[in-house]
Amino acid sequence: MNLTFTTATKEQAKARIALAGPTGSGKTYTALVTATGLGERIALIDTEHGSAAKYADEFVFDTLPLSTFQPTTLVEALAVAAHDGYDVMIVDSLSHFWSGTGGMLEQVDNAAKRLGAGGSFAGWKEARPQERAMIDALLAYPGHLIVTMRTKTEYVVEADERGRKVPRKIGLKPEQREGIEYEFDIVGDLDHENTLVISKSRAKLLSGTVLHRPGPEFAEAVLGWLETGRPAPSVSDYVTAATAPDASHEELRALYEEARRHNLLGAAVLDDTGETHTLGQLIVRHGTAAARNRVAEDVEAGAKRENGTERKVRSA
Repeated sequence: MNLTFTTATKEQAKARIALAGPTGSGKTYTALVTATGLGERIALIDTEHGSAAKYADEFVFDTLPLSTFQPTTLVEALAVAAHDGYDVMIVDSLSHFWSGTGGMLEQVDNAAKRLGAGGSFAGWKEARPQERAMIDALLAYPGHLIVTMRTKTEYVVEADERGRKVPRKIGLKPEQREGIEYEFDIVGDLDHENTLVISKSRAKLLSGTVLHRPGPEFAEAVLGWLETGRPAPSVSDYVTAATAPDASHEELRALYEEARRHNLLGAAVLDDTGETHTLGQLIVRHGTAAARNRVAEDVEAGAKRENGTERKVRSA
């Protein structure tokens, strides 16, 4: 492996936003307000029994209602949305893919029962790649991404000044795996008054911002940060290059490495038959085909040379 350090440069990027809050805090509405400021075509995965459609009189968006929440289903939905060219993808909410019907916790439980020995540890070992593939597909979506997450209040029991054990509220914990917030560039916490507190931000100007009933100004600030830097290739650019009929094996190897450097190998894409693959799998498949074609061409060329030599010998 060639390990070489290069000068870091900032590239233009797409939003990766997580909005967390309890029921009734305005997560769906805030996601739609923000999405409308980020792009024109909006796709929304609705896990809340069609509740997002109640805002269809205020916002223009397409929706996909789901009733089961297998991680593979989300990956397939992302591939379809990417293929259809949606500027913004909203997953409302990501918590269902953790604790809902068919979600990660159920996947682990089913795997543990099926494997028997090893219990939940064996279940997590089998199910974890599904979660990783889901997260990779989310983060590599070619448009802007907004996910919402339900939260629940978390308490610790401490001793007060009289030595009595009393509960103390320490904050809101998203209904998702531990540390999920580190996957996103911007994380905002919403309360019952629809006040948004930016608890984590890679955009310095947004760090610690407090917005009461956030509106278009939030999306404008996010776009201002994202659009500074040099243009970056998109997933569709990589798909076009990977599926070019004249792409060589060497070109596709270089393409794979470039996509890896941009953390896009996990992007969910559709092939020419409508099946879902990762971008990495698509490039590898076409690279393998290109290598086979080159071998076949070399064999054919060698056979022609041998036939030509034979004819020369016979004529002599």
